[in-house]
Formats: sequence, structure tokens, C-alpha cells
Amino acid sequence: MSVPVALTIAGSDPSGGAGLQADLKTFHQFGVYGEAVVTLITVQNTTGVEAVECLDAGLVQRQIRAVLSDIPPAAAKTGALGNAPVVEAVAQMASGFGFPLVVDPVLISKHGAPLLSEDAREALIHRLLPHAFLVTPNLAEAAALSVVAVQSVEDMKLAAGRILALGPRAVLVKGGHLVGTATDVLLFEGRLLELGGERIETPHTHGTGCTYSAAITALLACGLELPQAVRRAKRFITEAIRTNPGLGHGAGPVNHHAPADAGPDEPESGL
Repeated sequence: MSVPVALTIAGSDPSGGAGLQADLKTFHQFGVYGEAVVTLITVQNTTGVEAVECLDAGLVQRQIRAVLSDIPPAAAKTGALGNAPVVEAVAQMASGFGFPLVVDPVLISKHGAPLLSEDAREALIHRLLPHAFLVTPNLAEAAALSVVAVQSVEDMKLAAGRILALGPRAVLVKGGHLVGTATDVLLFEGRLLELGGERIETPHTHGTGCTYSAAITALLACGLELPQAVRRAKRFITEAIRTNPGLGHGAGPVNHHAPADAGPDEPESGL
């Protein structure tokens, strides 16, 4: 039996709510075999981040080579990359990927700890984004990448266009921090889609960005087209937030056991 395979290239969260741990849980929930290349180690839990240590860039690259030579994935994603040498190493490998790469441009942790240095941000923009199939910034990340103040859906559309000009095939600007509904904007193949979403008031949103992008990656590995993958992934992350297990003393994790086919499609409009 052929099993879909997906790869995450990301940092480790020992509390299990974000990073490669969240990615692997999400892959599994969608029936996808998950592989993980470690880029950095964090010391963190739901209340904060104590330390971040990046791995040697050469070691990261060797991990990717080992995976590709034996069990090549049908889709891959990146999470926290840490520093410029790691970004450069991943970009060099991504230039030869024959499968879609989802770049989650993780700049800071949920608790405000930096997970990408300033020089690494420049490397991500100029070296990695041109090899991305999809980039999935939140509002703050979209503002940093586009140099646009992003505070509304109209701002999100403008930022998406500017980020697309950096080289990726598609951009998904996530509106989880918008006031009101949690609307996302997807720009793909010349079409803008607004994906409406319910806002759920809860402090337990640790790892939402990782989980959302991992769900998209898993669905791409299963062969879904991007708009369908994004819609299904958004339903999943909405239900995962709604049914969070309430763990930890701070910003707890979402529910990675939420059903992969959760709920009806959220409202969508094409522009």
C-alpha cells in the first residue's frame, strides 16, 4: 500500500505543542507518514521560552539528504530555521526539490522569543522564498516580509501581492490576529480568495501556525489542489482550537486529535 509522505524541516518544542512535534502529530492525523529534520532546539513550555540553540547548518543539510535518498516526501514544509547558515542550507536543498515546499516564515515564538535572526530574514526572503510553493505568514510576518502595515483584510491583500513578487507560487496571509472574524487571504494563480473563519476566544493557541501549515502540507502530499487543501486545513485548525485540551499553565496547545475532515467549509469569496 502506498502511503503519502511529508517532511517537516523545523525546530523542536519539548512541550509538544508547536514545532516539528506539532507537525508530525498533524501529518499522522491526516494519514500521512511524517519525517522530521531538526533545525534548532528550544527550551520551552506553555509559559515561555528559556533558550534557543541552532544546529550546525551542515548537519541540517545532511539530514535532508538522508531523507531524500531513502524515503522522499511528496510535500515538505519549513518552520523555525534560526539563523542565516541554516536558511542558506535549506534553500540550497530546496532548489532541487521536485515536490511542493510550504514555507511557514516563523520569526518569533508565541511568547515573543526570536526564532529567526535579522540576517536570516534576508536570506529567507532572497534565497528560500523563490523555491516555495506556498508561504504562510501571520499578520506580523506578512508585515515584515512585505514592508506593509497589515491590520485589515485590504492590507492582507496588498501584502500578499508584495510577498508573491518575492518568488513563491502562492501566499496565504493568516488573519488569526485580526479584529473580528479570522479571515485568511490566499493568492494563487492570479486569484485572491478570502476564507472566512470563526474567532474562538481562548488562550490555548500555541502551535496554531505550525499545525495549520502542516495540515496544508499533509493534504498536498495526498494530492489535493492548493485551494482545497487550504480550505480543509482551515476547518481542521479551527476545530483544533475549539476543542483544545486545556493543557499547561500558559498558552496551551491545540487539539491535534481533531478530525481531519472537521466541519463544513468556511465562507469563501473570490476576488
